Amino acid sequence: MIYLLAMLGVGVWFARRAGRSQDDYFKAGGRIPAWAAGFSIYATTLSAITFMSTPEKAYLTDWAYAAGNLAIFAIVPILIGYYVPFFRKLDVTTAYEYLEERFGPSLRLIGSLLFVFYHLGRIAIVIYLPTLALTSVTDINPMLVAAVVGLLCVIYTFLGGMEGVIWSDVIQGIILLAGAATIVIWAMALTPDGFTGAVTEAAQEGKFLSGQNLSMGNLAAALPIIFIGSALNSLHQYTASQDVVQRYQTTPSVEATKRSLIVNGVLALLTIPLFYGMGTALYNYYTSQGGLPEGVNTSAVVPYFIVTTLPAGLAGLLVGAIFAAAQSTISSSLNSISACVVVDIRQRFFGTRGEASVMFSRMVIVVAGLFSLAAALYLVATNKSDLWDLFLAMTGLFGVPLAGVFALGIFTTRASTPGVILGLLLGAAAAWSAGRLDVGPFIVSITAFVVALVAGYVLSLLIPGSHDPKRVIPLTVKGRGAAYERRA
Repeated sequence: MIYLLAMLGVGVWFARRAGRSQDDYFKAGGRIPAWAAGFSIYATTLSAITFMSTPEKAYLTDWAYAAGNLAIFAIVPILIGYYVPFFRKLDVTTAYEYLEERFGPSLRLIGSLLFVFYHLGRIAIVIYLPTLALTSVTDINPMLVAAVVGLLCVIYTFLGGMEGVIWSDVIQGIILLAGAATIVIWAMALTPDGFTGAVTEAAQEGKFLSGQNLSMGNLAAALPIIFIGSALNSLHQYTASQDVVQRYQTTPSVEATKRSLIVNGVLALLTIPLFYGMGTALYNYYTSQGGLPEGVNTSAVVPYFIVTTLPAGLAGLLVGAIFAAAQSTISSSLNSISACVVVDIRQRFFGTRGEASVMFSRMVIVVAGLFSLAAALYLVATNKSDLWDLFLAMTGLFGVPLAGVFALGIFTTRASTPGVILGLLLGAAAAWSAGRLDVGPFIVSITAFVVALVAGYVLSLLIPGSHDPKRVIPLTVKGRGAAYERRA
């Protein structure tokens, strides 16, 4: 209860400043320090699903997927050197404003709508899955849990704007890390052989790395494939996904934005021993107990350990950590959906600006939040997630190919609007085809990016389109330091 009231308090505290202007509401007026922006990016990309699924992966297999966290840190120099300067140069509110300057309004609209539709569905899943996992091991009413989490997020995002969202993310990020560390320490303390014995036993059983991770015989589990696929997934999230890119504009300067990405990268590395360590520690603990009780699914191993093993007060705090992970993702998605609807659609095509934009932005958050909450409650009531999963899969197909579009825009001068649109479609089709072959998610990401990039470039040569080189070059690496005047 204290945690819930604190989140509302953050929203109320920043409500007045958020209502001053659209820049305050979506960019926090550029007042956010680098460390807080980095924490916010980290909390946004780490959902409650990740909080439970990452330990489950380590519980069932090993730490091979940790290569994905190394990939995040590896792409930070690319983001700092080649992407952030263009987003800051154009002073964008949404990532897709760059696409209009580079390719025209059609790609801006496509990118923005893809983000909106995907995140409307994602919010519902982020509410639904942790609610399902938690209520499977407790007697709490799942409808009540989902409603409280969803409505609370809508209220404090509505009130505090991006500044409120970021400082809420900081609080939630600290709770996440502290919660993960507590579970690791507690599980190891309860394991008969203690910390040293737990580590030794895990190493002997191949719970850190197994032989198949070092062989290219099984592509889906090979470390190089996991690393490259994760790097491309991260490239999409950090360059073509509005919820992360929007934070680049909340800091006072370009240098502060770069520092925020370094902070985020360090936190991504910290995730490895905490979240993968959580899964291994729980594996050791339950192995010493003869295994998980019958009927307990491994997807609920974290909440099951919390509610059955930890003292009541501490268990309540760690349940709060699970929902902190959900809320940081939901609030970020809601504010970013609103930014896309207001800036990329309402203002771009209907020319409506001024103070009324802030109230309209808040109304978009309410509508988007209630829609996603209704979808989550429907999933809880019916347990029919198949169609919703299909919806997410269809919209998600365009994610990594869209990262290919941004890469074509920044790293080439020849990329044309018709070429990259066709490349985007072919990349999504390739992702769909690769997914049906059951070759693993990372092969799908690699295929989608490569096809979108290569096909987009080749088709641009065949269908050059019309563009002014004087306007194109300042938007590519050839003119990274050149001045650029936005289109009217």
